[in-house]
Amino acid sequence: MSKLSNFLKKKDIEISLNRYLISAMSYMAQGLFCSLLIGTIINTIGTHFHLSFLIKEICKIGSVSYSIGELAMAMSGPAMAVGIGYALKSPPLVLFSLVTVGFSANTLGGAGGPLAVFIITIISCELGKLVSKETKIDILITPIITISTGVFLSYLIAPVLGSLSFKLGNFIMWATELRPFIMGIIVSVTVGIALTLPISSAAICASLGLTGLAGGSAVAGCCAQMIGFAVISFRENKISGLISQGLGTSMLQMPNIIKNPKIWIPPTLASAITGPLSSCIFKLKMNGPAISSGMGACGLVGPLGIYTGWINDISNNLKDKITLNDWIALFSICFILPGLLSYIFYLILKKMSWIKDEDLILNSEL
Repeated sequence: MSKLSNFLKKKDIEISLNRYLISAMSYMAQGLFCSLLIGTIINTIGTHFHLSFLIKEICKIGSVSYSIGELAMAMSGPAMAVGIGYALKSPPLVLFSLVTVGFSANTLGGAGGPLAVFIITIISCELGKLVSKETKIDILITPIITISTGVFLSYLIAPVLGSLSFKLGNFIMWATELRPFIMGIIVSVTVGIALTLPISSAAICASLGLTGLAGGSAVAGCCAQMIGFAVISFRENKISGLISQGLGTSMLQMPNIIKNPKIWIPPTLASAITGPLSSCIFKLKMNGPAISSGMGACGLVGPLGIYTGWINDISNNLKDKITLNDWIALFSICFILPGLLSYIFYLILKKMSWIKDEDLILNSEL
């Protein structure tokens, strides 16, 4: 066992939840952000502001035409796989080989492609690392093992993983449509908590294809955490803290949550209210990319995803126009209510001495 442990350590293979569910999933989300999400944003900006250079055809592959944004979106599989490989500290030959693995897993995984990419890339990457630099013809062996493993697994299990992911996502969305109050709370609180934890809520939503009312509730939960923490800690962290948490990530509060878990109560309670308000009252839907459902106010990606959905619905004749009520719903759920509700709960808990001022101070490097 010691020889095996030493060999795995030498290959930097760490079989742990931290490495796979936190690090790999987080970098996978960044890859998805830099491809699918950025491509969607580029297309939305080009379409809305009539910037022809952003939406015009710049190349054609077979019968499919691509604009700048569409090229970025098409590379989501490779981008996710490279992100995972980077998180797993892959040697160069393994990392570059994962481009093919990501493309095959995402393509064959269909609607549940991100989940297929996540599982298959990890297996292919670790096997590639095992054989890396073990032979004199490493430049041949490592890519062959990595790519053949990834493509074979893509062919074998990606459609199954994609189907399961798609069905689970559809079940959550169906349940939210059927029971918007209960599911609004469950989805909002769960995804919001995932956003603050060192795991990727964006990757989770993308893997499940979480859109529609469920996607709207997910956005509500994420915004409640980000805007909530930004507001209740403003006295301690000032403008830098407001921006870094409100437009960055509430994950910055994790060290403080570990010290005093009670500081997590205000934004979590806020998410339990904004989730069902989103699904039952405002009927806020995420009809943009599913990854946006798990991004919240980060870079305004969540609200922009909802806006993208409006544009898509209008172009598909599913919606006449963007109304004042739409804007009121968006700003209420994503910004106003999260801050207001979190602050009210914060004052109550502070009165009870459950929370003290110094409990919310971020790292001084911010």
